[in-house]
Amino acid sequence: MYVAVKGGEAAILNSYGLLAEQRRGHATLPELSVAQIRQQLKLAVDRVMTEGSVYDPELAALAIKQAAGDLVEAIFLLRAYRATLPRLGTTCPLDTSRMALDRRISATFKDLPGGQVLGPTYDYTQRLLDFTLLAEGRLPEAAQPAADAPTGHTPRVVDLLNHEGLIETRPVPPGDPEPTDLTREPMRFPANRATRLQNLARGDEGFLLAMAYSTQRGYSHSHPFVGEVRLGTVAVHIEPEELGFAIDIGDIEITECEMVNQFAGSKNQPPQFTRGYGLAFGHSERKAMAMSLVDRALRADELGEPVESPAQMQEFVLGHSDSLEASGFVQHLKLPHYVDFQSELELVRKMRAAAPAATAIQGDAA
Repeated sequence: MYVAVKGGEAAILNSYGLLAEQRRGHATLPELSVAQIRQQLKLAVDRVMTEGSVYDPELAALAIKQAAGDLVEAIFLLRAYRATLPRLGTTCPLDTSRMALDRRISATFKDLPGGQVLGPTYDYTQRLLDFTLLAEGRLPEAAQPAADAPTGHTPRVVDLLNHEGLIETRPVPPGDPEPTDLTREPMRFPANRATRLQNLARGDEGFLLAMAYSTQRGYSHSHPFVGEVRLGTVAVHIEPEELGFAIDIGDIEITECEMVNQFAGSKNQPPQFTRGYGLAFGHSERKAMAMSLVDRALRADELGEPVESPAQMQEFVLGHSDSLEASGFVQHLKLPHYVDFQSELELVRKMRAAAPAATAIQGDAA
């Protein structure tokens, strides 16, 4: 047994070396730096920050490098590091209406107060390989100067519907309790909306995208419109007890999406539009949009709609959205299951041996 343990330990240590060699790639090529990953793989960095629940582009880039580009593994590394950090305080709610906008579009109204801001997007690019990117060191062509994006308070698109009373309003109720912290407390069902949004923000983008897609293909009673997608920086404030007022501690980049959905009304509410909400770190439009679609689907019970589809079922969505839990449960199948398999193998052998005898008895009875 001692020899087997030492042999296994040596193999594991050797696998570390092979992994480092694979990560580094051919020694004749320059090593990819964390700064390069942070600057040039921005969308991957933003996803790792969002699902890792840590806003730190440098640490996210480091995790991507260490994981050799495996984003789920990078998210795992970042969350593990997060668990070691002390909690110094809680920030105030973000005022996204005062976001310094880099991009702001709406599919519901053409003319918006402050205008549509196209910003950086793949929406209008041709999905063709750009072989000019193979030319190392070539700088991209400079973008043409654009009109200044709106600054200060920029009205939301849903405010236009609010003026006519055509969309639900959700004022903060008096005595509104503090939301559950999912990083410290387990998920309990039924989960309120604040808890669901936390789960969705940390959820795997691919899973949420599939759930959102299912709602558009008929597996939910909704017809969505993109009310607004915003990308920009927003101030973060904290309010220390000893000061008694809020102070600005910096800015973060976020993507926010408000989805507008039809609602036929119920016994207590008239026909109106309802909302789905999504928010993610960095430039993460697909995640924010998918999150907003799933958020709206999960409100079916609250709005008196029939819960018939997977995207409307809390336990199904929230219980399977986390990439780390899903990855761990699937990959644990690689661990030794020798005893379990041998017991099942012996059972199948006995069943096969008993099958001819049972067939013969049935034939004699006939």
